[in-house]
Amino acid sequence: MEPHRRVALVLSYQYPGKYAFTVLAGAVESDPALADVTLHFPRDRETLLATVRERADAGDTVVAAWSFYSASFAQSAEELAWVRARLEGRDVLCIAGGVHATAEPLQTLQAGFDLIGVGEGEYTLRALLGRVLRGEDPRATHGVAHLKDGKLVQNGRGEGVALDDFPPFAARHGMYGAIEVTRGCIYACRFCQTPFMSKARFRHRSVANVAHWARELRRSGRRDIRFITPTSMSYGTADESVNLAAVEELLAAVREAMAPDGRIYYGTFPSEVRPEHVTPEALALLKRYVHNDNLIIGGQSGSERILQATRRGHDVEAVVRATRIAVEGGFVPNVDFILGLPGEEPSDVEATVVLMERLAALGARVHGHTFMPLPGTPFRDAPAGRVDAETQRKLDRLASQGRLYGHWKQQAVLAEGIVSRRRPRAG
Repeated sequence: MEPHRRVALVLSYQYPGKYAFTVLAGAVESDPALADVTLHFPRDRETLLATVRERADAGDTVVAAWSFYSASFAQSAEELAWVRARLEGRDVLCIAGGVHATAEPLQTLQAGFDLIGVGEGEYTLRALLGRVLRGEDPRATHGVAHLKDGKLVQNGRGEGVALDDFPPFAARHGMYGAIEVTRGCIYACRFCQTPFMSKARFRHRSVANVAHWARELRRSGRRDIRFITPTSMSYGTADESVNLAAVEELLAAVREAMAPDGRIYYGTFPSEVRPEHVTPEALALLKRYVHNDNLIIGGQSGSERILQATRRGHDVEAVVRATRIAVEGGFVPNVDFILGLPGEEPSDVEATVVLMERLAALGARVHGHTFMPLPGTPFRDAPAGRVDAETQRKLDRLASQGRLYGHWKQQAVLAEGIVSRRRPRAG
């Protein structure tokens, strides 16, 4: 008979991977078949290493896991190498997943991970841990890829989940986070990994399910609730339309679940609003339910040509109108812009800076990003975004006035790193 196994899942619970792991830990803890898997949430590399060594020495089968975006891939790969160099012969299965592993499986495996999950991870991680518990080969798991003789072997792709089938966080382990109410995005902007990882269609968590988990959150003593969605006013729809009745049903149910002193944050990070969805009616609805005094609005460019080239699905005037309506509705609009988008001419850059200044004069704060050519997107082979010296001077002036914020300078360095690791494409 197969000896009884204990499996320890050790998650590198650090930004930004911890957001994915809060959800994946919920998938593991809610599966009765995985009752013999213990979960560990180290928040730095030293604790990660100590936990892995301690569990291995206690006789557990240890699975160490990382999740990362493209911008943090190099940092995670370096941490993996650091941990591996200090295992002193202990046998640990090192796995990874997330948008970068899905888009660049070969590169991720060549960094030293034993296995990676490709696609959405809930079913894949459960199946993989089940195999480890039973002493079976984890490489045979559906949705997993590994290297054989230096070549990529991929066993399908992790299937898309119905959000109601999984918890949004790991309540039993006290790991709470924002509740994901929508996965996937129909807009498929050419710079964004979301629709290419999770398909360009919306999948919504039901109102009853959101309310159930909001009550769990409240029971834990937490007052604040936030939501993950690529476009918060698209809740309940399958297309570009806005269904305010569906949004109100959601917010009303959450308010009841969080009452009496709960605070609802919706339309702010991490649930931005598309500019064409900002209407007086939508904001009047939000005003009745939410506690945020600001909205995150995706503007991205001040150039009509670039907005069309990136398939944003709105024009410049929509961004100006959204800013005006937000200010009139009593919200501070935080408007996102991406600098250095592919194909930008000096006139496009100038149009973006002019729009930033115009919105700032209307009462907005502007959030600057530098374009990163993310794997898995239509812009994956584009050059890294750059901000020229004159534009940087103008941005620094806006920042000094408190009108511009963001990590656009650090992102320029990260973008160059992504390009430097890129392999030339065949054909």
